Amino acid sequence: MADNSRLKSTVYVGGLDAAVSSQTLHAAFVPFGEIVDISLPKPEAPSATDPHRGFGYVEFEHAADAREAIDNMDQSELFGRVIKVAQAKPQKEQNEGLGSKTAVWEQEGWLAKHAVSEEDRFAAEQAKTAADHAPLDPMQGLEGLDVAGPKPE
Repeated sequence: MADNSRLKSTVYVGGLDAAVSSQTLHAAFVPFGEIVDISLPKPEAPSATDPHRGFGYVEFEHAADAREAIDNMDQSELFGRVIKVAQAKPQKEQNEGLGSKTAVWEQEGWLAKHAVSEEDRFAAEQAKTAADHAPLDPMQGLEGLDVAGPKPE
């Protein structure tokens, strides 16, 4: 199955109680269609006491089943907690986005998106130069305008 269609048939389930297991999720979501896989990510810290991180993923056989599960289960209650059910998003690589160990401007797509063209850079430098040469006093250059009427010749 292609990753894109697999992602469309996977739902994110958040706000899970620590007592929720993969069997619990299977029982809660099986009415909406054939379930292919259930994933409950483990805590990153090895000393954590919780069996999972408070969210999970349920992958259905068909994308229509996933949409049906989202429509019916989002904001419902499971083990006394209101759960969030939404379309799963693709996982970011470790060197992407917030929390990465790579500077934002060193990431692959950032420079292409935020780079300034040479023409824009030149125009900005010209505007700065023009602003530097502008008179600092707004009244400068207005000498002799204190007399009303036409200028005598």
